Amino acid sequence: MDKVQSKLRVRNELGRALLGEFLGTFVLVLIIGCVCAQAILPKPALNQTIGINVGVGLGIAFGVAVCAKVSGGHINPAVSLMFLSFKQLAPLRFVLYSLVQLAGAFFGAAVTYLVYRDAINKFDGGTRQVYGTKATAHIFASYSAAHLGVFNGFIDQVVATAVFCLAIAHITDKRNHYPSYLQPFLVGTSFVMVGTAFAYNAGYPCNPARDFGPRLFTLIVGYGWEVFSYNDYCWFWVPLLAPFVGALLGAWLYQFFIGIHVPADEQYEIVTTTITTTTAKPPPQGELQPLAPAKEHNEQA
Repeated sequence: MDKVQSKLRVRNELGRALLGEFLGTFVLVLIIGCVCAQAILPKPALNQTIGINVGVGLGIAFGVAVCAKVSGGHINPAVSLMFLSFKQLAPLRFVLYSLVQLAGAFFGAAVTYLVYRDAINKFDGGTRQVYGTKATAHIFASYSAAHLGVFNGFIDQVVATAVFCLAIAHITDKRNHYPSYLQPFLVGTSFVMVGTAFAYNAGYPCNPARDFGPRLFTLIVGYGWEVFSYNDYCWFWVPLLAPFVGALLGAWLYQFFIGIHVPADEQYEIVTTTITTTTAKPPPQGELQPLAPAKEHNEQA
């Protein structure tokens, strides 16, 4: 077994990271797709609104946890762009991460379809639909509600992704001292929060790969060009582009209001040491405060 592992092991660090991002995004989209399928296909639905939000949040938490050790657990091109803007990710790595995240999302949707193919056939009679009461395309990708205009839809995705990435920026800021093993759960929980606040308009995709990868899959598997022409081509590009804007907005809101004002740990130590030294025994007026404790000062004298 050890010999097999040794031969299969990827020794290139970037290669390991790309494999991790692929698998993490695959897990994320598989879980989200199956959660949505159980909310749409059975009557009555097996998942209600809170079940969807919790299931999606757990999918994100586990997807992040799966690959965090090797890649950082982005599983979202918008999150990768956020770290690129922080200069914590190289431009080439950002591009490669985004591509494998898209691929992972595509195959996550494919496995979801394999799991629920018979149930989808029973629901829609074998005719794949984007519109109407028998539509099942929204198991895989987001489709805006009838009331939602293009501008409002773009704002919806910008704000929802901004809230999510603001939370991620806070959680991953090393100065906040969140244990690494707890961070995936906190990221997933923050997306539960996003879901409870932003689901009504368009289902809060907030992830270009999670939306566009499955949309490509549904095009191939028989849903037709309507997956792109929905709402006169005024929707598919919104969850593809708006999350990038929202990620930068949320990340830098955190930095401008919190991040750049928080001292580094070394500065905290200096401040604490200074306060302890100067308040333990105030020096007599006109004398300098000794740097060494009083006992050591007397022994040297």
